[in-house]
Amino acid sequence: MYDLPPDLDRLHTLRTWHAMWLDRIDQAIHAAQQEHEARQAQERRAAAPPPPAWVVGLHDLTGTPEEVHQGGCTMWAHRRRKAVPREEARRLLADGLRACQFCKPDTELGLLE
Repeated sequence: MYDLPPDLDRLHTLRTWHAMWLDRIDQAIHAAQQEHEARQAQERRAAAPPPPAWVVGLHDLTGTPEEVHQGGCTMWAHRRRKAVPREEARRLLADGLRACQFCKPDTELGLLE
């Protein structure tokens, strides 16, 4: 019968041995899967464009500028925003637009000492 031993003891031994190997193979598959997912996540992060240096938070309904942020600031991450160049951010702050109290773009832009 399929090159298997005929006695029960050796069949149980083979069953245990193969179950052990299946467990080792499953562990190797799990580790390889985690490594693959980590590598994909790292590649996605590397491919993502860097955040803009300066961001203007916009009012949700009207779209008018409300607050200036540094590009990496997460305080405005869930709302409408627009990337702006450094000089426009400076101009908006100088014109009285509010600066984010967390990332402090006015200090970074040299408007406050």
